[in-house]
Amino acid sequence: MIIMGVIVAYLLGSIPTAVWYGKIFHGVDIRQHGSGNAGATNSLRTFGRKAGIIVLVIDFLKGFLAVLSAQFLFSDTDKYLPLMMGLTAVIGHLYPVFAQFRGGKGVATALGVIAASFPLTVIICIVVFFILVFLTKYVSLGSMIGALAFPIQVALNVWDVNPKQDPYYLAFACVLSLILVFTHRHNIQRLMNGTENKFGAKK
Repeated sequence: MIIMGVIVAYLLGSIPTAVWYGKIFHGVDIRQHGSGNAGATNSLRTFGRKAGIIVLVIDFLKGFLAVLSAQFLFSDTDKYLPLMMGLTAVIGHLYPVFAQFRGGKGVATALGVIAASFPLTVIICIVVFFILVFLTKYVSLGSMIGALAFPIQVALNVWDVNPKQDPYYLAFACVLSLILVFTHRHNIQRLMNGTENKFGAKK
């Protein structure tokens, strides 16, 4: 059952929302336009607000539903299976089998995983994200710092999300946040070079 759950989560995460949206409605591969990223931000910049919202919502639901399906369909299998399936869904988004293993950066899908696993912690993550984007106009910076806010909350037991101080919960939070930082490694380089795109800036 654990293997089945992980496979289901990976296939769910592998749905390449931005790629399919671009090909169906615009006849182009979004990975060849804008930043080249198959995610909500590049969809917004390349295809407009409607595309950005649709991609964001569906990518969020991929992570959210992966965790919920584990909680409801495989509830008697392993108490850590929801975390495993959530993490696998993010990996599926990064390396989708349905899109030549070239996916997005996993922010929206990871946000869905966090929302389903630790509902209250997602509030601070989102607040941190918007504050950083508002102050700096860098979506990538907001995404990374917002991601790092997740394991900090689990470590400090904010909202009593980890009442028994389970080390697996903290390990999960750290791995998930580090994955998101890793997927933004090129953005980090551009931030250091001063060449990163700012949100809302005209080309």
